[in-house]
Amino acid sequence: MTRTDVILERLLKLHPKRIDLSLGRMERLLAALGHPERKLPPVIHVAGTNGKGSTIAFTRAMAEAAGLAVHVYTSPHLVRFHERIVLGRPGGGAPITEPHLAELLEECEQANKGAPITFFEITTAAALLAFSRRPADLLLLEVGLGGRLDATNVIESPSVTVITPLALDHADFLGDELKGVTAEKAGIIKPGAPVVAGPQEDAAFDVIAARAREVGAPLYAANRDWQVFEQHGKLIWQDETALFDLPLPALPGRFQVDNAGTAIAALRKLGDARINETHYARGLRKTVWPARMQFITSGPLRRVAGVDDELWIDGGHNPHAGRALASTLAELAEADDKPLVMIAGMLNTKAARDWLACFSGLAAQVITVTIPGETGAIPAKELAALACEAGLAARTANTIEEAVRMASHFRPDRPVRIVIAGSLYLAGQALAANGD
Repeated sequence: MTRTDVILERLLKLHPKRIDLSLGRMERLLAALGHPERKLPPVIHVAGTNGKGSTIAFTRAMAEAAGLAVHVYTSPHLVRFHERIVLGRPGGGAPITEPHLAELLEECEQANKGAPITFFEITTAAALLAFSRRPADLLLLEVGLGGRLDATNVIESPSVTVITPLALDHADFLGDELKGVTAEKAGIIKPGAPVVAGPQEDAAFDVIAARAREVGAPLYAANRDWQVFEQHGKLIWQDETALFDLPLPALPGRFQVDNAGTAIAALRKLGDARINETHYARGLRKTVWPARMQFITSGPLRRVAGVDDELWIDGGHNPHAGRALASTLAELAEADDKPLVMIAGMLNTKAARDWLACFSGLAAQVITVTIPGETGAIPAKELAALACEAGLAARTANTIEEAVRMASHFRPDRPVRIVIAGSLYLAGQALAANGD
């Protein structure tokens, strides 16, 4: 175990006996640290149900293409915790180093003095401390859960707030009605700061618009104030004053056109004159976001699969993300109709049956696994039963490697398309197993 691993295990023991979504613990710790949240570069604060990470990845790539130093905070991580904290520098940022992260965590631990605090809160404090001490041009800050009472919502004056598409998720914390979920997410909207809204259902849009009016935040909404669409192999983005003819995103899937459009809208509202259409184009070509329809071309898992099989990894884990993934897979099938075998592992906090139902009629088979080491993982047999209820043929495997081997042999007479999906935790373990 690394020094950071030891500290993180210690910090888990500080978790409150009862989780109450509140900013009180965070505000207390930040005060003890000298208020690093008040010493940050311009902030783009991003909330939403789906597309947050991809939108941040596009925004980062475009801003870095313009030569800006961009700090980034995202969660959860896929393989190593350090992925959550990227420290910006001209030419491209990099994850925080092991010694630097360990020092910051220990500093936060000492300032907290053993008081109850959640893991996400104290690690977010460490990230803000890191960002406050390294000059940069921009900070891209992803909300962890909800928005209004999320640990990241200590930023009083963001430059821009962004709300990506909303759907029901984390119902145990945020409720099971879209309006209520939206109200929590819209809690990041601040007076005077432009709010960029990605494509939304009408019920969600109405709540966002009402919150923006309430606090005096200019609303810049998809399909009302700006549009983005694919046309003749290009990404077209336009508003009342601009029209951009850009390359399609490097990330596959039609939904990534929407995420890229939201990123462009956010940068437009940021108003940094150093970023222009050339940088949008360059960023679209260079965006990388692991475990979002990531095509695996090498590594141990790739070698377990057949030579002509395809292997993909995607971290989508709710029905909204499932529908987006299914749409992308349908597009792939139109171009090259390989049998589709899904390898699925999910947590019990997710609407597993509804997610699985997205692939009924599309997947030839689902192979379920229990996500190793996750106490909330749905057992493989239970998940397979849910897949059968959703109209899918299903079987179980003991490990990801075994599942890939089984999928590869599904049709010995022809190549198959293998997709590992259902959880970011499963995606992270698959990437780790593949040596990434």
